[in-house]
Amino acid sequence: MGRWAAAVFAVRERLPMWVQLRCGLEPKTLAALAVILVAAAVFAGMHFWSARPEGVRAPDMVGEAVHAPAPEADAETEPEGSGRPEPSPGPAAGAGGQIVVDVSGKVRNPGLRRLPSGARVDDALTAAGGARPGADLAGLNRARVLMDGEQLVVGAPPVPVPLPGGPVGEGAGAGPVSLSTATAEQLEGLPGVGPVLAQHIVDYRTQHGGFRSVDELREVNGIGTRRFADLRPLVRP
Repeated sequence: MGRWAAAVFAVRERLPMWVQLRCGLEPKTLAALAVILVAAAVFAGMHFWSARPEGVRAPDMVGEAVHAPAPEADAETEPEGSGRPEPSPGPAAGAGGQIVVDVSGKVRNPGLRRLPSGARVDDALTAAGGARPGADLAGLNRARVLMDGEQLVVGAPPVPVPLPGGPVGEGAGAGPVSLSTATAEQLEGLPGVGPVLAQHIVDYRTQHGGFRSVDELREVNGIGTRRFADLRPLVRP
């Protein structure tokens, strides 16, 4: 009991005076008070431990590969039926994949004809009822692909133009059409040249001061390789 009495005395000496007076300095009271103080200390310690700040882990960095778009499938490995449209080169077409051509001259039913894109001269002749009897089709390329807005003159004679240095009017020899002096109406007499294309030729020579060579005709809007080959022997600068 010596150690217990010494411990009780030590605790009593450290208690405030009002506690000593209130509790009457009894050993049992001091022991109960000590237990309460210890329990309070334990509770405070637990509360402090649970309220301590905890470290938060930063989120992982999202790689660029997650947001990068998936690479397009190679054309050679793309499965059939994928729905990717294939480019289809061809003449310019109007609305709905059709072209409008003006068929005139020696045909049974001249006028405007709507044909599918990629139609040829022979298709236009068929749509116009065919050529009239006696119409000369020797200079007409019936396999040529038509362009939208083109005028097709069937069986028209060559356009008479004055030769260099020759007289104007009757007696003037017929020859190649001059690209630098012919009117739009004269240019329309050429195979495959309609009002729109004839105006393009006139606009080009106005902007460039005429034609210095027949090869410049290829720079006119609407003159492709096939059409240039048809017009080359029929025109001059």
